[in-house]
Amino acid sequence: MSDPSGERLAVRKTYKLFIGGAFPRSESGRSYVVTDTHGNFLANAALASRKDARDAVVAARAAVKPWSKAPAYNRGQILYRVAEMLEGRRAQFVTEVLDAEGVSSSEAARLVDAAIDRWVWYAGWADKYAQALGSSNPVAGPYFDFSTPEPTGVVAVLAPQSSSLLGLVSVVAPVIVSGNAAVVVASEQQPLPAITLSEVLATSDLPAGVVNLLTGLTAEIAPWLASHLDVNAIDLTGAPLELWPELERAASDNVKRVLRPTETEAEWSADPGLRRISTFVETKTVWHPIGV
Repeated sequence: MSDPSGERLAVRKTYKLFIGGAFPRSESGRSYVVTDTHGNFLANAALASRKDARDAVVAARAAVKPWSKAPAYNRGQILYRVAEMLEGRRAQFVTEVLDAEGVSSSEAARLVDAAIDRWVWYAGWADKYAQALGSSNPVAGPYFDFSTPEPTGVVAVLAPQSSSLLGLVSVVAPVIVSGNAAVVVASEQQPLPAITLSEVLATSDLPAGVVNLLTGLTAEIAPWLASHLDVNAIDLTGAPLELWPELERAASDNVKRVLRPTETEAEWSADPGLRRISTFVETKTVWHPIGV
């Protein structure tokens, strides 16, 4: 389609949410304009509501049991497959990171490559973190005593506001690698790399509901996720600092695990260590008689 001058008109996009492996519109029908760092129009994004957040939690809860029961090696293969598919759409991600963050082309390429490598890094830990975080405990008696990490369940993840892809991957991958399911609230002003990542996840081998993505206002969605009784943990990374006390109070109603971030935006490229994996697992200890 062309305008009167003969130039082709770009297709204006209105992106949807990602819930339960599908791409529904917000039940509210609301959307908002996403622009680049110069104020140029990029797309419309869905403005998620409280009902959308509830639907995402339902989808995540349904996904937790089969995903947590999947062999660790298989979870690692699936995370690696995500990295493969992200690599295949590298050029698109570079463009979207450039538009979202206003960095140079070379820096955008570096950030995308780091995000791909981050998926590979966590894929490698899928069948190893249990050995690093678990233990065989000495006991006084004829027993084996093992402590092993198990997923905590449904985790609400408030994604970083200023690291549209690398920061997003750095908070999502460690949640799902251990068998949790995630409800992710994307960066408000920089949601397009997250939306494109959801398209990658939808066409990879990741089971439906393991990652659910909401776009919109973090301050509007986060309190409902923090107070939701079927959410087991929440990562406050992308929440405004002044909102933390309210979210922590809401989370205390069902004794959620709460992660207060320690990273600064400049540190997402650093070695992430195992802190984010260990935060969202619970240590279970099993006793077993020797010889039985």
